Amino acid sequence: MKKHTSLLIAIVLFLGFTVHAQTDKSKRPSPPAEATQTLKSGAVVTISYSQPSLKGRAIGKDIAPFGKVWRTGANEATVFETTKDLKIGNNTLPIGKYSLYTIPGEKEWTVIFNKAWKQWGTVYKETEDALRITAKSEKSDKMMEQMTFEIDKSGEVQLLWGDLEMNFKVK
Repeated sequence: MKKHTSLLIAIVLFLGFTVHAQTDKSKRPSPPAEATQTLKSGAVVTISYSQPSLKGRAIGKDIAPFGKVWRTGANEATVFETTKDLKIGNNTLPIGKYSLYTIPGEKEWTVIFNKAWKQWGTVYKETEDALRITAKSEKSDKMMEQMTFEIDKSGEVQLLWGDLEMNFKVK
């Protein structure tokens, strides 16, 4: 009886450690990151994402292929959250959480705000799109191995990765 109890305890401990290791997202090859900013309007904008690394791959070819919907990050869907309605170009994005997808291109990207935000990043349904915008893409002065989002107080949102910079403005 003692053998069975000891074995059972060992299995439970092993499973507990395994589950904990899997939920510690900081240990992933594409670790979690967050960019947050309070805009002049008082809206708080937060982008929660996982940071894929280039690892010698080319953007547009080996990773984030040009002309195809991409999850804009790794692991779970990237989440774009706003505490107030935002103006993006001539469009309004209502308060809430959205998954952020993109269609990368050489000179511009399509940025997609999708209503289904709590999901794995590779799950995408166009019927759930709340808003699509076009954003400029250009060479950056900064070189970033890991994909990084930055947001400034004026509402400029930047995706920096490799020698690429993609920008759009929120108000």
